[in-house]
Amino acid sequence: MVGAMKHIWLVVAALSAGLLFGGNQTPHAGQITIDLSQWTPPDIGVVGDDPFSKLVKYGHKLFTDTANEVGPSAPDPTKRLAGNNLACQNCHLRAGTQPYAMPLTGVWGQFPQYRAREGMVDTLEERINGCMQRSMNGRALSLESREMRAFSSYMRWLSTGVPDGAKLLGAGTLQIKEPARSADPDRGAQIYAQVCAACHGAHGSGQRAQKGLGYQFPPLWGPDSFNNGAGMSRLLTLAAYAQHNMPLGTTFDVPVLTDEQAYDVAGYIVSQDRPKKANLDEDFPIRLQKPIDTPYGPYADGFPIEQHLLGPFGPIRAKVKELAAESRTAHAGEADNGSPEGADR
Repeated sequence: MVGAMKHIWLVVAALSAGLLFGGNQTPHAGQITIDLSQWTPPDIGVVGDDPFSKLVKYGHKLFTDTANEVGPSAPDPTKRLAGNNLACQNCHLRAGTQPYAMPLTGVWGQFPQYRAREGMVDTLEERINGCMQRSMNGRALSLESREMRAFSSYMRWLSTGVPDGAKLLGAGTLQIKEPARSADPDRGAQIYAQVCAACHGAHGSGQRAQKGLGYQFPPLWGPDSFNNGAGMSRLLTLAAYAQHNMPLGTTFDVPVLTDEQAYDVAGYIVSQDRPKKANLDEDFPIRLQKPIDTPYGPYADGFPIEQHLLGPFGPIRAKVKELAAESRTAHAGEADNGSPEGADR
C-alpha cells in the first residue's frame, strides 16, 4: 500500500512539474554534478561470483552480445526476445560507458523519471522495455525475468559511486548546431558514401560479425534495424549522435563530421525504410511535449510530417513555444535524450 501511494504521489508531482513549472532532472541548489568524460567506470573483469555479481555479468553479456543471447535466432527459443540482431552497445557504446553516446553510467539514480513519451513517471524497468520494443524491435521483458533483473543489475553496478539524482554531464547526446534549413538527403547520401558506407554498407545493411549472430557494424535501416519508434529514427537525435561518435572511434571533443554534414547524413538515414512499430499514435499523450523531429504524428502544431522528418525545425519550434506558453506546458518540443549542457552550445 505504501509503495502504491508513493507511485501515485510521484505521478502527480511529476505531471504537475512537467506541465506547469519544469520537468525532471531540473538542477537545484546542492545538486552534485558528475562529468562522465572524467569518470572511470567500474571494471567488469573484477566482478565476483555472488548472486548479484552473476546478474551483473549476465547483464553485461546481454548488453554486449544481445543477438546471441536474446536475438530472434538465439539458440534457446524461449529467449528470443529481441526482434533484430543488434546489440545494445551498438548505440550505447563501450558497453554503455562512452560519454555523449547515451551512456548508462549513473542512470540507475535517475529513475523513477517523468517521460514525455509515456506521459507518466517511468521506472527503470519500463525504460528498458521501451528499448526492447523500439531499438531492438522486440517485445517487453517480464519484470520477474532473469533478463530484466540482469539488465537492471548491470545498470545499478555501472552506476557505482554516482549519487542518485546527480546532474550528469556527458549523458544523452550533445546537440548539434542545427542549420536553419531542411536536411538534404541527396547531400546526405554523398556523405554517407564517403564516411559511413565502409562500415555500415552501401545499402545500410551493416556488416555481420565474424562469429555468431550479431553485427560488427549494425544496419542503419532495413528489416534488421531499429524501428520507427526508436529515438534514433529522429533526425536531430541521430545527427547529434553521429557527429560526436561516428565514425567508430570518434569522441565528442574531436568530431569528424561538421554540424551540416551530420544534419544531412541523418536526413538521408531517417528517410530510409525500417520496421514500423504499432500504436505510435499513443506516444506523447501531451502532444506539445513530443520532440519536434518525431517522424510520426499526430502533432499539436499543424506542420506536416515531412517537415517534422527533415525540417526546417525553426518554424515548428516557434509555433510549439507559442502554444506551450498559452497552455503553460513545460519542455514542449524538446529532445528527451539531450545532455544537460547540450542547449548551451
